[in-house]
Amino acid sequence: MKEKVRVASGQGFWGDLLSAPIDQVRGGQIDYLMLDYLAEVTMSIVQKQKQRDPKAGYARDFIALMREILPDCVEKNIKVLSNAGGVNVEGCADAVKDVANELGLQGKVKIGMVTGDDILHRLEEFLAQGVEINNMDTGESLQTILDKVQSANVYLGAQPLVEALGKGAQIIVGGRLTDTGLTLAPLMHEFGWTFEDWDKVATGTIAGHIIECGAQCSG
Repeated sequence: MKEKVRVASGQGFWGDLLSAPIDQVRGGQIDYLMLDYLAEVTMSIVQKQKQRDPKAGYARDFIALMREILPDCVEKNIKVLSNAGGVNVEGCADAVKDVANELGLQGKVKIGMVTGDDILHRLEEFLAQGVEINNMDTGESLQTILDKVQSANVYLGAQPLVEALGKGAQIIVGGRLTDTGLTLAPLMHEFGWTFEDWDKVATGTIAGHIIECGAQCSG
């Protein structure tokens, strides 16, 4: 078990500077790199992109970044956790695999996928089961605007990320993952914490909140 784990936050939104995570990987002596791309409006954007092109729907910046840093990550054994998958996690993971192959790293990178957050296709099912999904301000049922809904996602926390790390994944791609989970998962994995270790989980969650939007924590 490690005495300390260094987690770097390299992206705070889709379109953030790529120079930050590149510098972190090449000069930061880090163990993990977490990358956050998704805001609420971003989810509707990637969903529209996927509707136009089934192969789209994820943060393309992530693929450009992987092309720059993947060799360094493999050499230094830096693990990457990201929500860059948007609404097409499998497509994003496939794109990372293509980059690995292009760089001659096939067989050297284990890519993990975390799915299950996208529930757009299940909204009608939930309503039919009597699940109440109402506007918090007006009380109106989701049924009244169902045909206009562009995206519907639930947040997934640290648990599936911890499982992926436990299975040896080096690059983990997910969709709507909690910002804090991207930081908490490496700590739980490395230190052997469980979800019953409330104080430790709280500590890791606070660390995630502090660094979740990249360089903003430095003022």
